[in-house]
Amino acid sequence: MDLLALADFNLVARHGGFGRAARAAGRPKATLSRRVAELEAGLGLRLFERGGRTLKLTEEGRALFERTGVLLTELDEAAMAIASGSERARGRLRISAPLLFSQTAMGRLAAEFALKFPEVRLEVTTDDRPVDLVEEGYDLAIRVNPDPDESLVGRIFLRDRLVVVASPAAAPPGDGAAVPAVVRGAAGPETAWDVVTPEGPRRIIVEPVLALSSLMMVRDAVRAGVGAGRLPISLVSHDLAAGRLAHWGDVDGPEIALWALYPSRRLLSARVAAFLGHLQAAFPRGEPDELADYLAP
Repeated sequence: MDLLALADFNLVARHGGFGRAARAAGRPKATLSRRVAELEAGLGLRLFERGGRTLKLTEEGRALFERTGVLLTELDEAAMAIASGSERARGRLRISAPLLFSQTAMGRLAAEFALKFPEVRLEVTTDDRPVDLVEEGYDLAIRVNPDPDESLVGRIFLRDRLVVVASPAAAPPGDGAAVPAVVRGAAGPETAWDVVTPEGPRRIIVEPVLALSSLMMVRDAVRAGVGAGRLPISLVSHDLAAGRLAHWGDVDGPEIALWALYPSRRLLSARVAAFLGHLQAAFPRGEPDELADYLAP
């Protein structure tokens, strides 16, 4: 595919017409029209519907514009950076982040990043589903224990672990005795939590009495003494240190890993690299206590 013709197509699509694109770029209108026609012929697709006074993208043209616009912008940025000898973070940066991390840390992280890189227009959306970065136009996604994906690359920037906690007034359960529990999601039948304690592994039989949709709500309910809860240590470590909650054991299971992911087939833009560096500076060791300290008032 001719990249110059593709760039001219994007120019026309962005400005909504050959005349406006020609005036904005200082290029002959006939040249832009010819190059777009050559691109259409090469692809065997009609990219624009041409009316008497209007120019409208076809469905195929819109798909091509959405998929190639960001890539061409990144190529332009890379070329400008090489020509100038340095690369500056600027432009639009779209990030998807999970609910709990957004509620606890993302507001402060985003504000600090905006102050540090004023030429970047940062947009953060909250979503626990695995968004499609390329199809949905995201530059970077933060995910918890993501499934392997060959189209993405990234790194772990934070680790956490689950613990079982309860009000200090609640006595730890005896063998075989069920305890009231606050759970995330729909309350199901009686379940058990396997934990590791200084005395060895234990199984805590739990009876859900309250089901809540976010871990922040679960923590608040556990603080109020409704029942025991299974929560990230970063979310409750200061409560444990202050005696507001009691530690019943570490959950026996895989650790929680927060990944920063981006599309492998894109150039790593200066703005993505800047945000990755921002995460590294905020959590240099990537340990739960760093996140707990970051969340502390």
